Amino acid sequence: MPRETLSRDQIVQAAIDLLDTEGIDGLSMRKLGRLLGSAPTAMYWHVGNKENLVVLAADRVWGEIERLDPGEVGWRAAARALVHEAHGTTLRHPWLITAASTHFVYGHGMAGLQDHSYAIYEAAGFSGPDLDWAVNTAFTFLAGAAIDDAVKAAMARARIRPGRGEEGGPVEDVVTWATGIAAQYPRLRARLEAQVDEDPAEVARRKFEFGVEAILDGLEARLAATGTTAGERGGDDRNGLDDRDCAGSPDGGDLRSA
Repeated sequence: MPRETLSRDQIVQAAIDLLDTEGIDGLSMRKLGRLLGSAPTAMYWHVGNKENLVVLAADRVWGEIERLDPGEVGWRAAARALVHEAHGTTLRHPWLITAASTHFVYGHGMAGLQDHSYAIYEAAGFSGPDLDWAVNTAFTFLAGAAIDDAVKAAMARARIRPGRGEEGGPVEDVVTWATGIAAQYPRLRARLEAQVDEDPAEVARRKFEFGVEAILDGLEARLAATGTTAGERGGDDRNGLDDRDCAGSPDGGDLRSA
């Protein structure tokens, strides 16, 4: 495909598809060219280089997260939905948080998402530095959850040679090996035994929802302690959790944290 028939949008979308399957290390202009039936030079002509392409891809993904109007549904429901939507985005695009840690990912997609997040917590009643920190708290929780998801996925794939790790020795999956170590500690063993018959996906879902609601409870309590009245809270049923498998609002007072 000659470069004249390609567009930046096509290249960025193809890059997102490749990043989803192969990660940042697997992205190359050569592979992208093959996918699009074009020479790698055409990729460079449209997007500059791989680093810039990762930034463009990440910013597009952040910008596609669904947003609810806090004036219509209440600040808490809007905040909850945003965290869940963003978490779902990091699950579908597991390279996203890694990109944010190695590239300065910023553009209109991220800026619009940040602005919306500020609107949510402003509607709650936060202002000044507290507004920055309320926004940043949600993003920090999201980033931590995404890292935890990535670690668990890596553990599920990894294998280890216990003991001295000699060649030809027994090989175990990392989860079994780590579980064996944890079982030697009474409190860890008790929690492992309590969850032995539970669906790991369901446990992960409930764990994430617990964290989201704990953060929102804490923010609401802070507003109450400072005598700040939150905006309209219609639809803010604290127990009415969204069944979506997503989460998060990537925003913070320091733009580089996005």
